[in-house]
This record gives sequence, C-alpha cells and structure tokens, in this order.
Amino acid sequence: MLWGYRPKGTRLRNILVIAHRGASGERPEHTIESYRLAIEEGADYIEPDLVMTRDGVLIARHENEIGGTTDVAQHPEFAARRRTQIIDGEAMTGWFTEDFSIAEIKTLRARERLPDLRPQNCAFDGRFAVPTFDEIMQLATDANLRRGNATKIGVYPETKHPAHFAAIGLPLEQAVLDCLRRHDYDADGSPVFIQSFDPRNLRQLRSMTRLPLLQLLEHELGDLAEIATYAEGIGIAKTLASAEGVRAAHAVNLKVHVWTFRAENEFLPDDLKIGDSPAAHGDLEAEIRRFLERGIDGFFVDFPAIGVRVRDAYISGVQLLHQPPTATSLPGNKLQGR
Repeated sequence: MLWGYRPKGTRLRNILVIAHRGASGERPEHTIESYRLAIEEGADYIEPDLVMTRDGVLIARHENEIGGTTDVAQHPEFAARRRTQIIDGEAMTGWFTEDFSIAEIKTLRARERLPDLRPQNCAFDGRFAVPTFDEIMQLATDANLRRGNATKIGVYPETKHPAHFAAIGLPLEQAVLDCLRRHDYDADGSPVFIQSFDPRNLRQLRSMTRLPLLQLLEHELGDLAEIATYAEGIGIAKTLASAEGVRAAHAVNLKVHVWTFRAENEFLPDDLKIGDSPAAHGDLEAEIRRFLERGIDGFFVDFPAIGVRVRDAYISGVQLLHQPPTATSLPGNKLQGR
C-alpha cells in the first residue's frame, strides 16, 4: 500500500494520538510522571483508567485490584485486607481500592506492571504516588496555561467496572463529570472522550452529559448503528480494525480509535519483531502506519513520542499526495504531483 494512501471514501482528519495510561512504555503507568511525559512528548490525549476509594475519591489504576501496580504487599498494616471477590463475573484476589481511604492509598507507591518486559521502568518503582483524577486534571490544566492559546490537552478517562462500583454504593458517573466540570472540561467542544466497555454505563452517561462517549469493543464490532445512538465512537482492539470494519463504523458516523500499540516484540506481529527477546523493541512505527492506512481516527499507544512522529509523518505524506498538480519547466511542461 502506498505511503500516505487513504482508503477511498475517507477524508484526512485530525488523527489523535492517545497516551495509553500516560507514557506507560517509559514510566510506570497511571502516575503523574507518566502523564507529564506523555504531554511533553506531544500526545493529544492522556488516558486515565478510573476506580474509586472507600471514601469516594476517583484514582487512576488499571484495575481496582492494586497488588500488581503498587507496593501494597509490602505494607504489613494492610495484609489483612487481601481478599477474593467476584468482579464482573470473575474471581479476583488481592487488594482492592474500595477497601482503602484516599489517605491510605497515598501511603502506597506505584510499581511497573510489566517488569519482565519493561525492566528499565522498574528503576522508578517506589518513587511515584497513586494520583487522583483531580490531580491528573490539574496537571492538564497547568500544561494548558503554559501552552497559552494552543490546543488544550485532551483527557480520555475510562470508567472501570462501573456496575461493580455502583453495586457497592460507589457510582463512578457523577464523580467523573463533577471532576471534569471543576477543571472546565465540561463545555461543548471540550477535548474529552469518556470510554467504557459497559454499554449501560455509557447510556447512563448519555443522559447526564453531552460530552463525547466511546464504546470499547474487544471481541466483535456488533451493532454499530445501535452504538451510534449513544456514542460518538468506538475504541476497538487491533484485531477488529480491518479496513472493512473501519468503513462500517464511519458509515454510521462513528469515530474509530484503536488499541493498543506497544513497541515490545511481545505485542507485535511476527513480521515486525526484531530479535528473539519478547522485551526487545520491534518495528512499532510500521505497525502504526498499517492501521493509519486503514483510515482510523486515533490510536492508543504506550510510547507517545513514536506515535506522534509516525502520525505527523503520515499526515504530511497524505497532504503531499493530495496537493494539486503544478506546472513545471520540465520538457513538455508536464503537470507534476505526488
């Protein structure tokens, strides 16, 4: 496929680089330092996964079970809180955010979630606190002030296990919207997407806000026309992001954001791996280009600097490809263009 090609029927648009849990390939995920680095590297959006503490404070963790992403196991005062519970139909064992106050959470420190694949990130273990959603929003607000009139940093929160939290009296929806409002991210046109795997959660949010919503999908696209009644887009696994699938979503005016792009061989197709080690970095740039050529509108990436570089080069290539031909002084005065 030609570099800079765009599938017929699609148009060049602002393709979003979404920093997946911050710059999570370079710092422990869901830390202020990870989000700050993502902003410095030029990401359009930062993406916090949101769960809740016992006293109703939203914090950023990939799961409400925090044994794998914090040093909670090294705190003997919390040893008795380790337990097993059913969450969204699956048994999970560990320490859960809903059993801790925000003051207790703040005594913990973040750890790299993938130490075997990202040993360099382990150098930061024990250094960074678990951030609240308010702290993340303040980071974005402060960055916006430094940028002046430039485009605001986008925020892309995911509600994690919303049915579980609602069932235990800690609903996420209003808390998310209240935090966005406190930081002036609730007006029409604000750079926000709220995402969830749970369509019931998104339908509830649709009745509460006009902010863009995005339905996460992992196994199948399903009824895209139905999704379009309550969401502005779909966030889909790479396995679902065929050119045909992208066209089908665009046909019902859904944006298509694809997850997740990571540099390690472990996550790359065989033809883009370099070397034998799962932790070695392969050709992530080539993988991103493959999906850009299918017409996607954005992508989640653990290495935002790479994502920005590939996106910018791709857009420049498309713009050059679609420049009108111009007269030249070549023999025969032929029209030239890419």
